[in-house]
Order: sequence, then C-alpha cells, then structure tokens
Amino acid sequence: MKTLGLLGGMSWESTTAYYQRLNRLARDRLGGQHSAKLLIWSADFAPIAAMQAAGDWAGATAVLVDAARRLEGAGAQALLICANTMHLMAPEVQAAIDIPLIHVADATAERLKASGATRPVLLATRFTMEKPFYRDRLASLGVEAIVPPEADRERLHAIIFDELVQGRFEPASRAAVAAIACRAIAEAGADSVVLGCTEFGLLMEPADFPAPTFDTTEIHAQAAMDFALTEER
Repeated sequence: MKTLGLLGGMSWESTTAYYQRLNRLARDRLGGQHSAKLLIWSADFAPIAAMQAAGDWAGATAVLVDAARRLEGAGAQALLICANTMHLMAPEVQAAIDIPLIHVADATAERLKASGATRPVLLATRFTMEKPFYRDRLASLGVEAIVPPEADRERLHAIIFDELVQGRFEPASRAAVAAIACRAIAEAGADSVVLGCTEFGLLMEPADFPAPTFDTTEIHAQAAMDFALTEER
C-alpha cells in the first residue's frame, strides 16, 4: 500500500472525515486489521481563512506549497488537498512536488460521467462557485456545473464558514441547502447535486435531494485509495 499525504485542517472537521473514510476503505478492501498509510499536515485554518477573505491567494498558495513539500519529504507518494476551495492553487502545488496530486474535481467528473450526469448544481464556498478554477476543470472533462444565484451562494458560504467549519450542524441549514439544490434542479435544469464543500457531506444525506448526489469527500477518498492500492512499478 502506498502512503498518502493529506493537506488538511481546512477545516479539521472535514479532515477528520477524510481520515475515517480512508481507513474504512482500506479495511473494507483489504479486510482484517488493515488501515490506510497516511501522513497528515493539519494547518491552522484561521490564518488561511483570513487570506481567502482578503483575496491573498498568493499567501495561501505559499502555505500549501510549503506543506506539500514537507509531506513529500516525509515519504508521501501522492497528495490530497482536503478542501475543494484550496484546489484553486492545485497547479502551483503540483508544480512544486514530484509526486502526483490527486485532484478532487477530476475524480468527481469521472464519477458524474460514469453515472450519466453532466449538469450538476455545485454547492460549495462562494470562492469555489464563483471563481473559474473548479467549474473550468469540470468543463474540460465534460461536466457543466450550474451555480446557484447570488443570494443562495451567500447563504451556502455563510453556512460553511459560520457553522460547519466550527462544528455546528443545524437542521435549518440542512433544510436551506436542500432547498437551494431543489431550486436549481427545478429552475436551471440541474440533473444532479455536487457537494463541492468537504463539510457538506457532514451535514447532508443523499436522501435530502431529489436527484443523484455526489459527495466530493467520499469520491476523493475513493480515488486516493484506488491509487494507494495500485501495484508499485
């Protein structure tokens, strides 16, 4: 089994989910007492969140590049950024290391296309919904992501930063996220739902939506375990 490096802490709530899912996948696939071989860099999210809010993406990139190099130096054989938004700097992170970066949007697009879904509504932070890095990556792989209108984007962003990353999971917010997705399905022709924030998988269930739902944390973890269990060459 290969060793995976996790760039986590953004937030640690969802990084915990990555840790649990990767270990469960290792046990499920290998049986017995197997668990995943992981190295975790857990960042302090508050300074990074401040950089995001200020538009200091160069500063945030420097933090991730430094952490990625440290994980590679410690023996990681592939890297996961455990946050959808922070894939904005995925090209710079990949350029700074010699090991592969397993990209969450690539794995998500592959799963969507395999299911026949090509027009998902993207539920995520305002940065992920509004900046082109994520939607363009999906589009290059044949998936046209739909983003909710501005008021809904603001509501989703507030739920993530004011609640989920702080460990708060409110029934009213769960209902709000479901309603936003339902409007996109009814009014914009979305054929599926992408939980494009790693914390949304902690709040929502597939049964909350009237269309196929894709949890990027779960999909990303599965893609990483696929890599970890490929034979060495």
